[in-house]
Amino acid sequence: MNKKQIALKRAADLRNRVQDYLDVKDTIPRGMAPDQQAKSKDKKQRILDHFKASEENWNDYKWQLKNRISDVDTLTKLTSLDEDEVLAVEQVGKKFRWSISPYYLSLIDDDDRYDPIKLQSIPTVAELTEEGLADPMAEEFTNPAGAITRRYPDRVIINVTNQCAMYCRHCQRRRNIGSDDHHTSRKKLEESIAYIRDNPEIRDVLITGGDALLLADASLDWLLGELHSIKSVELIRLGSRVLATMPQRITDRLVNILKKYPPLYINTQFNHPKELTEDVKEACDKLATAGIPLGNQAVLLNGINNDKYVMRLLNQELLKFRIRPYYIFHAKRVVGTTHFRTSVDDGIEIMEYLRGYTSGMAIPTYIINAPQGHGKTPIAPQYLVSRGKDHLMIRTWEGKVFEYPNRPTPDLKELV
Repeated sequence: MNKKQIALKRAADLRNRVQDYLDVKDTIPRGMAPDQQAKSKDKKQRILDHFKASEENWNDYKWQLKNRISDVDTLTKLTSLDEDEVLAVEQVGKKFRWSISPYYLSLIDDDDRYDPIKLQSIPTVAELTEEGLADPMAEEFTNPAGAITRRYPDRVIINVTNQCAMYCRHCQRRRNIGSDDHHTSRKKLEESIAYIRDNPEIRDVLITGGDALLLADASLDWLLGELHSIKSVELIRLGSRVLATMPQRITDRLVNILKKYPPLYINTQFNHPKELTEDVKEACDKLATAGIPLGNQAVLLNGINNDKYVMRLLNQELLKFRIRPYYIFHAKRVVGTTHFRTSVDDGIEIMEYLRGYTSGMAIPTYIINAPQGHGKTPIAPQYLVSRGKDHLMIRTWEGKVFEYPNRPTPDLKELV
């Protein structure tokens, strides 16, 4: 064969490798798909009619927050549940708090008992298990001052609130949710700031909760300003799921506050393509246009995204929204959430599938959090087959094995 024939044969082989994904892609529910948009629009109107609310109300995050659905009577008026599902919500509600923003509720498909939005937001009987731990990350033992969690040499977390737009059923900090919303006191925040100032090796601060963006604008402005003024702090990150659960929070005023404190990053959590909607895109566009980088930290969840095709579509859709896939977290052993846990094999299979089959930017790092707060451990398929004295054996994404030279690094000064 000549060069052109070889290239055409290779192109045909590559096309065949992607065909399985193309065959199923359009069957995966997606927030931007016309049929999903139509269903969500109808559900939204049903919710607005119930609350006698307007489009202006809907676009006001304070209205969304005030009208979170947290009682069975309202829930059953706004979404379809079977009798056993209603009973499960009532039983779980006696043990664990739940609450759903009107916006996120509008994304639930009433025709699908196992809708991925529904599974993340509405309690099920599986939560009543006693299996799991309240604090698998041992955060209570990594709190040196104020509201800080410290697991690494140069970075810390500040936990600023227990409030969320929605209480996800897989939440790693459900022990902090309690029965009411409260923000961390100013005194504790000041202690946290003082600790960071007194430990100049800390260069990276993550503000989280609960949801960091549920602080009032003035409080967030003050906190960011204090941290930004510490010379040893090089960057600030905000952990937030409101982009997925209440994108109305991304107001022009909020964006103007955030862009005062570069470099500032937002890490959000989208777990399924259904969560990426037109409202989310508008919010992401505001942040990205203001120069605020966005990253995604998905959680690998049984029955929601432990599927290589779903995860591929999710990551590719994220890039279209200007969100960079950052991590896939293996679900933690939190009490009441163990039904969401998958095998590690599921995660490795997904990572094996992503490499070579999609853009490198669409490939996050798969992470297991080591027990007792010992930090993030990356898990990946093995591409290094063996390592000899002067060569390696490597495996490509297609499964082909090659020998690759591995000679000692020469002293450059002797060569130039």
